[in-house]
Amino acid sequence: MATTKRRTVGIAMNGVTGRMGRNQHLIRSIVAIRQDGGVALPDGSILWPEPVLVGRNEAKLRKLADDCGIARVSTDLDAVLADPDVEVYFDALVTAERPQAIRAAIKAGKHVYSEKPIAPDLATAMGLVREAKIAGIKNGVVHDKLFLPGLIKLRRLIDAGFFGRTLSVRGEFGYWVFEGDDQTPQRPSWNYRKEDGGGIMVDMFCHWRYVLDNLFGEVRALSAYGVTHIPKRWDEDGKPYPATADDEAFGTFELEGGVVAQINSSWCVRVHRDELLEFQIDGTQASAVVGLRDVVVQTRGNTPRPVWNPDEPNTIPFREGWLPVSDKETFANAFRVQWELFLKHIALDTPFPWDFLAGAKGVQLAEIALQSWSERRWLDVPKLTA
Repeated sequence: MATTKRRTVGIAMNGVTGRMGRNQHLIRSIVAIRQDGGVALPDGSILWPEPVLVGRNEAKLRKLADDCGIARVSTDLDAVLADPDVEVYFDALVTAERPQAIRAAIKAGKHVYSEKPIAPDLATAMGLVREAKIAGIKNGVVHDKLFLPGLIKLRRLIDAGFFGRTLSVRGEFGYWVFEGDDQTPQRPSWNYRKEDGGGIMVDMFCHWRYVLDNLFGEVRALSAYGVTHIPKRWDEDGKPYPATADDEAFGTFELEGGVVAQINSSWCVRVHRDELLEFQIDGTQASAVVGLRDVVVQTRGNTPRPVWNPDEPNTIPFREGWLPVSDKETFANAFRVQWELFLKHIALDTPFPWDFLAGAKGVQLAEIALQSWSERRWLDVPKLTA
C-alpha cells in the first residue's frame, strides 16, 4: 500500500491562550485540520501543521497543549524563532505588542500570519509591509468575515449581477458587553482602554475596510463618530477601571463606483436582529439582508408598494416578502478556511491577496475614522501602495 507523502509546516503560535487565538485559530482551525488528517494538496500529498504554543504563562500553555494533543510549548519566543523547523509565525497578541514580535519573526526569516489590526497605527503597519517585502517573507492578515457563509453567498449574488446597480449598504454589528460588576464581561478589559490599543473603531473598522473593499468598492472617503457610553467597567480581577476607549461607532463611507455604506458598531446595544452582524444591500433590481450565515433576498418584482399613512395600522407583512437563499453546501469555519489558504500559499505559492498591505488598509481606515471623529468632518482615504 502506498504511503501518503506528508509535508510538515512548523508554526509558532503566539498569544493563543487568549479567547480568539485559542478558540478560532488553535482549536477550530489548526487542531481541527490535524484531526481531519491535514490539508490535502492537488498532488495527493498532505500539509501537516505542527504548532508550537508560545506565551508568558507556561502552565496555561501546557494545559492548553495537553488538551489539544500538541507536544511543544515555550515561553522563549526568540528560541522558537531560531528553530529551523518553524517556518511560520502566527500572532494573536494584543495589538500594542504585535509589531515587536512580528519584526522579530521577519528578522528570523519566518513567514508571518497575524490577527488584525496588524499594528496600532498606520506608520508602524507600513513599516512592517516594507520590512516583510525586503526580507522576502510571505505574509498574511486575518480577513475572517470574507469566509463566513453569509458573505460567501453575498459574493455569489454580486458576481451574478443579482442587484443590478448597487446603491447602498447598511450594516449593524454589536451586542451588549456586560460591564463586569454583576456579570462577567464577554470581552477582555484592554478593549476598553485607549492607552492599551482598545476601542471599537480600531477593532471593527479594520473588518469593515476589507468587507467593503472586496465586495462593493474601495473606500475613498468617510465620516465617523464615536462614543464612550459606559465610562466605568470591571477587569478580569473584578477591579473597577476607567473605560477610555470608544464603545460605539457610527461610520458613513463613500465607495468607488458611487455606493454609499453606513455601518454602526456597538458593544452597548441590545440585539433585535436575527444575527449579531447584518448587512442590507439595496440595488436597482433586488435587495438582500445578509447575516453571518443566512441570507434573504427580495427582487424588484416582489417589492411591495407601501404608502406612508401613520394614521392607519400597517397591513403589509414586510418580512414575508423576503425569500431565503438556500444552503446547498456545508461551510467550514471561516478562520480555518483562511488558514488552509495561507498554508497552501506557503507550500505551493498559491495566491494570497490578504497580506500585510491589506491589513495596513484596515489600520488606515480606523486611524482616519478617529481623526474624522476628532475633527468632526469628512476625510478622504488615500490609496496605499507597498
